[in-house]
Amino acid sequence: MTGSAILISLALVFYSIGVWAERIARYLKPWHVASFWTGLAFDVSGTWAMHKMAEGPFDILAPHTLSGQIALWLMLVHAIWATRVVRSGSEQARVGFHRYSVVVWLIWLIPYLSGMYLGMHGDSDIPPTAVVPSARQVEYQRMEMIGFVHLSVNTFTDREWGYGDESPAVFNPTALDAGQWASVAADAGMGELILTAKHHDGFTLWPSALTEHSVRNSPWREGRGDLVREFVDAVRDQGLEVGLYVSPWDRNRVDYGEPEYLEYYRGELRELLTGYGPIDELWVDGANGGTGWYGGADEERRIDRKSYYDWPRTFALVKSLQPRTLIFSDAGPDIRWIGNESGAAGETNWSTIDVGGIVIGAADTEYLNTGDPRGSRWVVPLCDTSIRPGWFYHASQDSLVKSPQELIDIYYRSVGRNCVLLLNVPPDRRGLLHETDVSVLREFRRILDETFHEDLAAGRPVSGPSHRGRRGAFAPGNLVDGDPDTYWAAKSGEPTASIEIDLGRPTCFDRVLLQEPIRLGQRIAAFSVEARLEGDWTPIARGTTIGYKRLLRVPGVRADRVRISIERSLAQPALSRVGLFEASSGEKAEDGCDSLAGSEGE
Repeated sequence: MTGSAILISLALVFYSIGVWAERIARYLKPWHVASFWTGLAFDVSGTWAMHKMAEGPFDILAPHTLSGQIALWLMLVHAIWATRVVRSGSEQARVGFHRYSVVVWLIWLIPYLSGMYLGMHGDSDIPPTAVVPSARQVEYQRMEMIGFVHLSVNTFTDREWGYGDESPAVFNPTALDAGQWASVAADAGMGELILTAKHHDGFTLWPSALTEHSVRNSPWREGRGDLVREFVDAVRDQGLEVGLYVSPWDRNRVDYGEPEYLEYYRGELRELLTGYGPIDELWVDGANGGTGWYGGADEERRIDRKSYYDWPRTFALVKSLQPRTLIFSDAGPDIRWIGNESGAAGETNWSTIDVGGIVIGAADTEYLNTGDPRGSRWVVPLCDTSIRPGWFYHASQDSLVKSPQELIDIYYRSVGRNCVLLLNVPPDRRGLLHETDVSVLREFRRILDETFHEDLAAGRPVSGPSHRGRRGAFAPGNLVDGDPDTYWAAKSGEPTASIEIDLGRPTCFDRVLLQEPIRLGQRIAAFSVEARLEGDWTPIARGTTIGYKRLLRVPGVRADRVRISIERSLAQPALSRVGLFEASSGEKAEDGCDSLAGSEGE
């Protein structure tokens, strides 16, 4: 219990003893009055202690301040009144005074208890920004990295985009094991796995009742297989979330481009969303219209991307069947494409955009890459890329798999820039993730774990000239407490603020982590990082947005203090975490801590 809580509690004890002892005696005695004054003294002391603990200006309009003032004035008036009665010598007044004392005490309890609660707990949160994420979107972003599995007839025809004329007979993975995919994904730290249930070729990996172009007519599992079922079961067994990619473009369908096709497409979605349990994410590709087989027409078909799909109706169907499902597309509504397939978000990346003017498949990629601080909707940015040059497996690319260091670089440019990273790892013709890909993912995970296993700032003293609320509610120490739900906040009305972390001794680091409490919105628009080297403050990084997470690769420095300055914020500045790390040697950073002489052991 804090000192202020003890003082406030003693105020209740002494004041109550005086009031109820008087009530029992039915006569006001001098020691009762002394008890009233003692309770008042403790209440004043406790209220003052809470104000000092807040380390902010006295705000008479704050709820806990108003209630506390009312309680204090009631006690003061009562104590003065009781003192005058005792000094007056009137026996009749002293006999009847207990009735007033009890009434005053009961009235006093209301502001006292409410003031004590508000004073000790502070406000539950700072005011959120105008646009905030849903709880599901926050959960999604906290996964940080998810996986993509591209498998279809393309795997066996050596194509990236199937034409739609492929025979189902070509689909025949010889040793398919969805459990291997899920296990590798979980070991790599992915929180979700997405399967291409249907790509542009129109071949469905489940035995759809709506088409003959499916696994039902393939030799795999003798035509009795259901890859979507095997996938969702394996993924859930690993504790991962389930996502399905269902291409709206279908180069196999004879009615593609006609209104009838939309009913077919929605029928596919209905089959998937009603037959396979909870689907956590639905992935809608922007590739729409072009050449294709189209049931034998073998022609080019163009559609009006703005109106053909009637996306509001389709998305409403999805949400009616599974309200928890998050939908990805250029325009969201829940998750957005970052505008490229290299896995790189912009240095500036806002989670908010205006979706009204975005056409799926024809979006402004630069706008998607940076977001919009004035955007009216929160749409989680997603960076997608493949571990190989292609999205589907090609044996010719076995030697072209990205290295662990390339994946690390992508991680910093995606997760480290307020994105979720979607990494594609395609199964080969056996139906297994290739050994090279698996080996790279394991080393990638090992390097990440080695870099981020020890936060050099964790538990260190943090100071800030301004923070809002009670100690422990919005205090600087929340930045290094390891709790993702606590945060530090600057004083209301101040768009700039800074905090300092005392490392205790010269400590080498070359990676900086910053996070905002995004459940309350994204607000920081400019920041800087300084390190104190041998007594002198040296700038080591500057940036714009932070969002869910910002990771900064800085030259290795040996500093005893670090200062984070919020230079511009759209609302009251707030941070949920600051972390300092020394990069793994596996990152092969030329200017990291390893480059500093004598850094070993720091």
